[in-house]
Amino acid sequence: MGLLDSVIGALGQGGQGGGGQAALLQAVIGMLAGQGGQGGGLADLAARFQQGGLGDVMNSWVGTGQNLPVSADQLGGVLGDDLIAHLSRSTGMSGGDLLGQLAQVLPQVVDHVTPNGQLPQGGLDVASVLGQLLRR
Repeated sequence: MGLLDSVIGALGQGGQGGGGQAALLQAVIGMLAGQGGQGGGLADLAARFQQGGLGDVMNSWVGTGQNLPVSADQLGGVLGDDLIAHLSRSTGMSGGDLLGQLAQVLPQVVDHVTPNGQLPQGGLDVASVLGQLLRR
């Protein structure tokens, strides 16, 4: 079972036994939807990756092929200190733990919310995305 499956399982159990993981997935979905000061949405995240020299990595997650890996250090450089601090507060995780888990979960979530190989128009519907993930 992958980390995303564990996180989704924790969400399905009301976050019991996996509160940090459930909070992580909620923070990721919030960031991708541009909610609660957690970033400007998926398009903003894609732009950050492009500006950080990792556009090919993001494109692999959005596209229909194999997802390229990203390291915690690379994510830290792309996300920036302010967003990492916000996500750390939201999840209760330290910055290092957060980035390590994000490096595993973020590619899978971005891949899941872009099944047609392109960024969704008009942003993400958080309730719909969480519902889709829980049905996995």
